[in-house]
Amino acid sequence: MTSQIHFNFRRQLNRRTILRGAGVALGIPWLSAMQSAFAAPKTEDRPKRFVAMTMGLGLLSENLYPQQQGKSYEPSLYLKSISDLRDKMTLISGASHPGVTGGHRAEASLLTANPGAAGRAKNSVSLDQHMAKHLGNHTRFPSLVLSSNGSNSPSYTENGAMIPAEDSPSKLFTRLFVNDSPAERERQATRLRHGRSIMDLVNDDAKRLSRQLGQGDREQLDNYFTSVRELEHRLAESEAWAHRPKPKVDAKKPIDVGNPNDFVGRQKLMSDMIRLALQTDSTRFITYHLGGSGGVLPIPGVEEGYHSLSHHGQDEEKLKQLALIEAAVIEAWGQFLRDLDATQEQGTTILDQTSVLLTSNLGNASSHDNKNMPVLLAGGGFRHGQHLAFDRRNNYPLPNLYVSLLQQVGLEADRFATSTSTMSGLESV
Repeated sequence: MTSQIHFNFRRQLNRRTILRGAGVALGIPWLSAMQSAFAAPKTEDRPKRFVAMTMGLGLLSENLYPQQQGKSYEPSLYLKSISDLRDKMTLISGASHPGVTGGHRAEASLLTANPGAAGRAKNSVSLDQHMAKHLGNHTRFPSLVLSSNGSNSPSYTENGAMIPAEDSPSKLFTRLFVNDSPAERERQATRLRHGRSIMDLVNDDAKRLSRQLGQGDREQLDNYFTSVRELEHRLAESEAWAHRPKPKVDAKKPIDVGNPNDFVGRQKLMSDMIRLALQTDSTRFITYHLGGSGGVLPIPGVEEGYHSLSHHGQDEEKLKQLALIEAAVIEAWGQFLRDLDATQEQGTTILDQTSVLLTSNLGNASSHDNKNMPVLLAGGGFRHGQHLAFDRRNNYPLPNLYVSLLQQVGLEADRFATSTSTMSGLESV
């Protein structure tokens, strides 16, 4: 079987120049642009983590945001149930992704901030997958992509491909904590070994190519070969994980919520699985998409479908029912934060080491408006307890927050998508 890593090439060498050996073909990069894409930065003893919880149907801003900005704000309707977490979170209003439109289709841009993605153009890498690429090799699973219902997700690879989500807490539990049979472990290790030793196979061709290059290009080509070796090292680490037993937990395998309309019940159960994944350091980067239910949620006072209520058209009865649903979602999110904050880890808590983002591509679901996105950030070692209120007419670029989050997990980044800087007013402890 032929394995191939494709890159461009330039100048005096043919653009289709490849190295060959033992049936393996290795494409050559643009030498002037070669970077070590697979090098993993050093991490601290206390791991930095990131969880994105994304909503498909938004949140009513008048019930979410307080009228006051800064630290001396009065809790809004939705914030009253999580007022004990005030110093653990930051509210951000008046922010959105520059150039992103498309209503529901803008889910594709939620974590990529790519203005063209909603128009079905090729997407770019999402925030969670950018983190996982550089830091995900320290855990069994570089990242987890989850959802409340279905396989859609806002997580995208560097090639712009959506990563299908897992929506079953019981299947996730098995994947995280139930050991495979010895035969299955060996099959996994064999599959991983097939992707290794590329450089050994093309070594002779690589030496011949190197002799044709000048000193500058030779050094850049050496850097490229180093990156391939580092990729092979990551594959070797994955093979090692295939042989290691999975962590043991006291929790029993959950029973999935059978009612597809029990949106909040599903949220709570998957949140428990996310906490266990973080607690066992099975992964450090998780996206959980709460896409929205079309049916009637089993909440007293709710009589219409969730999606229908989100298109309220300012109808008072629909707004009242929608508020009951959204308040329950926020309350469940708050309980997830409390659970993380109650879990000790190396003299601190998992919440202190985990940036937890709650947001939606819809600032106003009723009109499909992608401006003024709801944004709540908790944990992660930031200075919280404030409402950062930006201009609701001329929105602040939300990708600036993404740069702050990248830096907070330990990556040296100063840009992400359409960002202009780190987020103004958001500081680390």
